[in-house]
This record gives sequence, structure tokens and C-alpha cells, in this order.
Amino acid sequence: MEAKSPKESLTILTDLVLPGETNYLDNLFGGELLARMDRACSIAARRHSRRIVVTASVNHVAFNKSVPVGSVVTVEAKVSRAFKSSMEVYVDVWIEDRQSRHRTKVNEGIYTFVAVDETGKPVQIAQIEPETDLEKERFEGALRRKQLSLVLAGRLTPNEATELKALFQ
Repeated sequence: MEAKSPKESLTILTDLVLPGETNYLDNLFGGELLARMDRACSIAARRHSRRIVVTASVNHVAFNKSVPVGSVVTVEAKVSRAFKSSMEVYVDVWIEDRQSRHRTKVNEGIYTFVAVDETGKPVQIAQIEPETDLEKERFEGALRRKQLSLVLAGRLTPNEATELKALFQ
């Protein structure tokens, strides 16, 4: 199976924040934003694998800034690393100033998806070849993040987490 570039999975969703999607402070509900992020990540994972994909985990989400009602929100997702049947998808969330069109990053997240066949059985997927400095940085960090998740889940011993151990030696 030939490796793919992360840009082949790039998914960009742009939408407007409506009053019914906000809290008492007129900011977008966190759960609403998480749903948009999951949707974009799912599409990116499917573009990479060309298979049915399921969300395996939400590994990290940072709500750095609120998203006010009326904001134009852009969610950008792409696969940062592929493993045997799972893939890490990194997502960035931006809002756009109405006047200047200046974009501000307000949120980011890291999701894990698994590619499956029609019966739900995991299937092998193509690997990723990062191209940009940011893609390379995210690619390298993905293995450490995966090992940390496996250690926390009890599926990998700390001694087996070679990438994590290398950080502390």
C-alpha cells in the first residue's frame, strides 16, 4: 500500500455560530464545537483510508478561546499519522474577524479513528509521509501520544513505551 500525504485527507468545514448553539454568555457550546470537530476528523480519516471509520478516542481538546455568536468558525482536520488500522487526526479551529478577516486559532484537538470493513473488523490502511515542518512535528508526536494512551489504558507497560522513555533519558 502506497503512503499518502497528510494534505490528501485535509478537510475544511466552515460554518456560522447561531444563537441556538450558544450558552448564556452567547458563546458556542463546547459540545457543539466537539461535534463539528468530530465530523471534520471523521471525513479526514475516511479520505485517508477510503474505508468506514469509527471514532476510537478523543485524545486531547483545548478550548483556548470562546467562540461568540455570529462568528465564522473554520474547522481544519487532517491525518497526522497512520498506524496499522488506526490513525491520528489533528484538528485546528479558527474564527474569523468580520471586518479584517484575520483568523484566530481558538481550539485544537487530537482524535483517533479506526478504519473498518462492513462487518466492523479493523482493516489495514496506508501510511503517512509528512511534508511540512508542522506535519513532521505532529507525525513524530503521534507515536508518543499513542504509547501514552496505551500505557494509561493498561495495554502497554511503561517499559515497552520506548518513545516515551526516550523523552526522560
